[in-house]
Amino acid sequence: MKYFVSLFLSLFFLVFMSCGNEDNAWDNNIPIITLNEQSDSSGLLKSQITDIINYSKINFDENFNNTELYKNLILSPKWENVSMVLQKQDTLHLCVPLLAQDNPEHNSYYEKIIATGEVKCIDEEIPFEIPNGWEWERVGNIFFVTKLAGFEYTKFFTKEAISAFNPIPIVRAQNVRMGFFEENKNEAISEMLSNQLKRSALNKKCLLMTFIGAGIGDTCIFPAERKNHLAPNVAKIEPLDDSIFLDYAVFALMSPCGQRGVNAIKKSTAQPSLSMETIRKLLIPIPPFKEQKCISLKLSEVLPLVEKYSKVQKVQNQINDEINILLSKSILQEAIRGKLVPQIAEEGTADKLLAEIHKEKERLVKEGKLKKAILTDSVIYKGDDNKYYERVGKSEIDISDEIPFEIPQSWSWCRLSSVITLLSGRDLTPDRYNSEENGIPYITGASNFYNGNLLINRWTESPMTVSHFNDLLITCKGTIGEMAFNRIGSIHIARQIMALTGIVGDLDYIRWFLYANVSSIERQANSMIPGISRDTLLKTLLPLPPKLEQKRINNKIVRLLDELK
Repeated sequence: MKYFVSLFLSLFFLVFMSCGNEDNAWDNNIPIITLNEQSDSSGLLKSQITDIINYSKINFDENFNNTELYKNLILSPKWENVSMVLQKQDTLHLCVPLLAQDNPEHNSYYEKIIATGEVKCIDEEIPFEIPNGWEWERVGNIFFVTKLAGFEYTKFFTKEAISAFNPIPIVRAQNVRMGFFEENKNEAISEMLSNQLKRSALNKKCLLMTFIGAGIGDTCIFPAERKNHLAPNVAKIEPLDDSIFLDYAVFALMSPCGQRGVNAIKKSTAQPSLSMETIRKLLIPIPPFKEQKCISLKLSEVLPLVEKYSKVQKVQNQINDEINILLSKSILQEAIRGKLVPQIAEEGTADKLLAEIHKEKERLVKEGKLKKAILTDSVIYKGDDNKYYERVGKSEIDISDEIPFEIPQSWSWCRLSSVITLLSGRDLTPDRYNSEENGIPYITGASNFYNGNLLINRWTESPMTVSHFNDLLITCKGTIGEMAFNRIGSIHIARQIMALTGIVGDLDYIRWFLYANVSSIERQANSMIPGISRDTLLKTLLPLPPKLEQKRINNKIVRLLDELK
């Protein structure tokens, strides 16, 4: 919801500003800092702006006439309250676009700090141009911002003093939502205690903003339907005068522009929190009052539609995700049943592939690379009675109950152990691995797997169980079923990892088969500790296609899954 509202507000402000307001449009040749001699009878505003005028003279044109500039300045409503602003705050930030008539190329935004006299260019802070008649303002120039009210909470809001049965609710961070206020119905204080606490009292409409926690930056209007008291983690943002329409102000602070400072803190800090000074320095665009009301009215009309759309979109996204998952599983199930690609007689049979694998095993045993026990293959065949039998050595048993579905004639059922070798990992003690890239990579679990790739953050110079290039790695403990091909080389694997090595050919088809069946394989383990056991994986029944058909199946799966993205 926050995303859609934020996106909508951003677009709305841009569109509305592009339309302008003819009633309040100003001549581009007149500076936006606004003053005239008739409205400044006390001379207060002229004295406050003198330094800024002098600054423009020094930097824009040595021959610039102060008197002429002063005559061409028009008074903006907010400047009528400068004296009150100065009374409430020690520091006043004036965001002043200065444009000398004789030098129109100098169109930059400047800011003067009244307390120090410092003047600086703030062009880099201005996110976009605003219509004539609008002004950029710091929140602190138009609002009184404080968290001091929350200090009363620590001293007076004890467990004994707070009860759902008391009449005066308190406001915590969880009561401030983005765009709406949610009254605390569980925590309240007595009327007598409330009368003692002046600083934390909320008894008129204002803005509230959370400045710490998960909802940092959430802003809403306190409706003042009844008195509340401010607890910690919430700032009160009270307008200095009636020139700001609160509904517009909350929309502006909810927008990406208003949230810039909040988002910057979120990205740069592990435990983000806003200072009151940070909130005061937030920049928001301020249109004339009538235009504020007009914008607020339009937003109030369309935001319910945005919320409705966001909910529908969320459901649709969830459905799409679920459909994609189901379609992916369906594709894999079709693949391992021999229904994804047609069978081609010229590509041979799986029986021939198994014979080739057995011959390769004999060679590897003869060379001492594999143990002789690997030659005791399981042979699965279909008898004349249409039942399936498995022969291991001289033993033969009926396994028809284990066969889950029929496969094409060119395919064969086999145990996974017939086509792969399996290496189980071993953990290393901390003294045997490092983070300085010394030795070979060491992967420990699911955190090293990302989108079918391996992430390396540890290395070891004392490897014990080493996976080699093109092995298929699978997590067997903790998060089950994460997979990736070893495209790196020699890697030490921990006990949460198993490495599958193909006897003949690649393991692309084996990977898809495992993706489709990892849940059922885990259930077969029948262990108190979730995971895939070595024996269970090796005994898994595999529907095996001929070698060339495996390649066609892999290519078809990759293409179809890409289309689902």
